[in-house]
Amino acid sequence: MTQSLADIVVGDRLIEGTTLADRIDRAAGMLHGLGVRAGDVVALLLRNDVVFLEAMFAARRLGAYSCPINWHFPPADIAYILSDSGATVLVGHADLLAGLRTTLDTTLRVLAATPSPEVAAAHRLSPDACRTPDGLADWDTAVADARPYDGPSPPPGGNMPYTSGTTGRPKGVRRASPTPEHLARMAAMTETALGITPGVRTGATGPLYHTAPNTHVTHAMLRGERVVLFPRFDAAATLAAIERHRLTNIYLVPTMFVRLLALPEAERRRHDLSSLRFVASTGAPCPPAVKRAMIDWLGPIINETYAGSETGYLTAVSSEEWLARPGTAGRAIAGATVRIYADDGTVCPPGTPGTIHVRQDAYPDFTYVNSPEARRAVERDGLITMGDVGYLDEDGYLFICDRAADMVISGGVNIYPAQIEAALMTLPGIADCAVFGIPDAEFGEALAAAVQPEPGRTVTEEDVRQHLEGEVARYMIPKVVTFHASLPREDSGKIFKRVLRTPYWTQAGRLI
Repeated sequence: MTQSLADIVVGDRLIEGTTLADRIDRAAGMLHGLGVRAGDVVALLLRNDVVFLEAMFAARRLGAYSCPINWHFPPADIAYILSDSGATVLVGHADLLAGLRTTLDTTLRVLAATPSPEVAAAHRLSPDACRTPDGLADWDTAVADARPYDGPSPPPGGNMPYTSGTTGRPKGVRRASPTPEHLARMAAMTETALGITPGVRTGATGPLYHTAPNTHVTHAMLRGERVVLFPRFDAAATLAAIERHRLTNIYLVPTMFVRLLALPEAERRRHDLSSLRFVASTGAPCPPAVKRAMIDWLGPIINETYAGSETGYLTAVSSEEWLARPGTAGRAIAGATVRIYADDGTVCPPGTPGTIHVRQDAYPDFTYVNSPEARRAVERDGLITMGDVGYLDEDGYLFICDRAADMVISGGVNIYPAQIEAALMTLPGIADCAVFGIPDAEFGEALAAAVQPEPGRTVTEEDVRQHLEGEVARYMIPKVVTFHASLPREDSGKIFKRVLRTPYWTQAGRLI
């Protein structure tokens, strides 16, 4: 029998934890009947739906790995991940599988799940699109007909996420099986970083194929009382759910902050949000003006962390600490080591930017699937880098300048776009922005800014330049400014800068 789980709310439906646990036991029995054993991989091509939790926890019950796939990926990337991961079973929403039939390996066992009414409505799926494709097994039927699994429970394999692939082929992150000590330390770590404590009531706002939202929901399911599952993020619906279900916690990324703050003042003020005691945020640096506005609105309950799929949670910072040191990502939490290296391998003194290298001992070690050389390439002195550049202050607080891959070298000067983006976000009328490097005959690289104005607002290139004149050095003012109704991004809010950069470099006859 699966351990006790939190109740799930989807739309107007309440699914009790005991009902979900029974479904998971049956799903585990069904997967076991298909040959899934400890260490095997079950791939998930699913949106935020109850079936995602059923399949993920069923794999966990068997000691297998669940491999969540970003369903926005093109078919070629999805097929690559299925092959590279060694998945033996794929569980996917019916409409997503329909377009993959010709690319799937014939030895892969595939189960199609009908999107829930909430998912179908949120993603505007027609009834025909939701039907199980001919020749594929139906998830609900297979689970209903299965006997509950009653065998041994090996250590959970956990998630095996794949990176986004913005700098090449996606890479799978596979950990060794956790020991009981690891599991206990991971639970303690999520209390610090995410505020997940027994009895928590929270909402699953981010896409579950991403590591941070997935970790948040997994631990809330195991320790909490209620989880509201959102098919996709909606700012107004999030506020309504906090009030209706008296949520104590919520996970939000900076883009969600921006969308919440963009709601009319009357809409924001009419909801009773007094039950909230912990807002967790990670995934991207938060512009200081946005962070301060959220603290002014909700109070000192905004908690930011620095983390990665490879490393787990590394630093944490409370609202009070952040207000005293605006822009910091916090200090190392228990089990974490953070060290800054210069290019020559020496350790940087406080205040000097370099490449961030880290380790979190609460997690078992990892490897990149089928790519041990990539794993070796990111390690120095037993620490791992995710390619970020930053510095530690005298008191050990981490400040992240940017990703090394996003750094622009113009005329021999290192420029970190994140600083310019943070300044731009304080200009009224801007909903979001991205600053990146483009080819320049004289300086090697120049700066370009892609700006997304707020709906109904007009922002000009001159507005951008005048605003930045007083905020950043003159050499940091973008040479090119373009305006977009929307910027290319994932559901998590991560902007695909590569999509924005590529046309400039291709036109110049250079690859990036």
